[in-house]
Amino acid sequence: MTNPLSEKQILLGVTGSIAAYKSADLASKLVQQGAVVHAILTESAQKFISPLTMQSVSGYTAYTDKDLWGESGHILHVQIGRNADCFLVAPASANTIAKLANGIADNLLTITALAADCPVVIAPAMDSGMYEHQSTQRNIEILKNMGMQIIDPAEGHLASGLSGKGRMEEVQTILNELRFLFSRSGVLKGKKVVVSAGATREYFDPVRFITNRSSGKQGYALAQAALDTGAQVVLITAPTSLEPPTGAKVKKVESAEDMHQAIKEEILDAHALIMAAAVADYKPPEILGEKIKKENGLGSLNLNRTIDILAEISKIKKSRNLDLKIIGFAAESSDLKKNAEKKMREKQMDMIVANDISDPEAGFEVDTNRVMIIYSDGSTEQLPLMQKSEVADKIIQHLVPWLTEGTRQR
Repeated sequence: MTNPLSEKQILLGVTGSIAAYKSADLASKLVQQGAVVHAILTESAQKFISPLTMQSVSGYTAYTDKDLWGESGHILHVQIGRNADCFLVAPASANTIAKLANGIADNLLTITALAADCPVVIAPAMDSGMYEHQSTQRNIEILKNMGMQIIDPAEGHLASGLSGKGRMEEVQTILNELRFLFSRSGVLKGKKVVVSAGATREYFDPVRFITNRSSGKQGYALAQAALDTGAQVVLITAPTSLEPPTGAKVKKVESAEDMHQAIKEEILDAHALIMAAAVADYKPPEILGEKIKKENGLGSLNLNRTIDILAEISKIKKSRNLDLKIIGFAAESSDLKKNAEKKMREKQMDMIVANDISDPEAGFEVDTNRVMIIYSDGSTEQLPLMQKSEVADKIIQHLVPWLTEGTRQR
């Protein structure tokens, strides 16, 4: 599977805002993700960034109002507007937003917007007073009602020296929004996939807990890969420093029981559960209300087993006759295949992904993984060392035919 941005034709409109300098970075990163970028610069935008700069990072001519009145100007706006898969205006000044909201077409950018036959995405950038002005807010509502997507500006330091809401969103955030936009027509459109991720915590007292080294990276990569195929994704995540993928419904949990309850709620109308979380196996018998003083010590450490989430989910699946595919993970340090197969049989999974955590390149907290995929019929597939995002793509590739054709792809 590829990034949904790959080979997409992006028309990037740049208007008169100091944030125009971010547009070059935005265009460059879109190209790096496989998109084809054509830029339109308003006259005001050229006060901040040159057409040559945009042309250098995109590899294509950057259009200006001079092109509107050139030899092919009478059809240029129609041609570029209808060839685009998305018209992204970033940054969008208050002036351009007002023009778009009221159908004013007095430059190449605004006339192209009227001719465009594709989604239009607007990323406002201006001083906070201008953004919060009732005229601007009214115009933004008009654009929303017209079906345009608004990427709200961020709060922070502004060019005026003031601080407030008005900064154009960061480039990565805009890229994530576009990635999600283009993913919605994927092969798993209409399918719901629940993904668990991260390391659960079992508390002794208000500050101390049992956990493990799982970073959540593989689970988050799986959520992104499922989103890229068009699925509706629910990410049930234990605490982690990772940013959830754009478009996922996120449920934050801490303990094994928290995760169990969240998964139970979400699987009833789901098509697949991918259990990538590293759930703590043991917990203290009780959580003390006050912090244990160091001088008092812990004494003996008594622990109880936590709930076996996959075993419970398998019971629910059977009792309710759910059409739910279950993919689990097995992190092992010995007898990898044997232990993973045993876990798969006991938990009645459709597939299990096993990895050797003693391998420094494929264990916890790293960006790579080396896994063995084991199927319920006993067949296996050994994958070489890959980025966790690539492993996630491979797993979702196997899931797609199950959810669309009812068969397993090998």
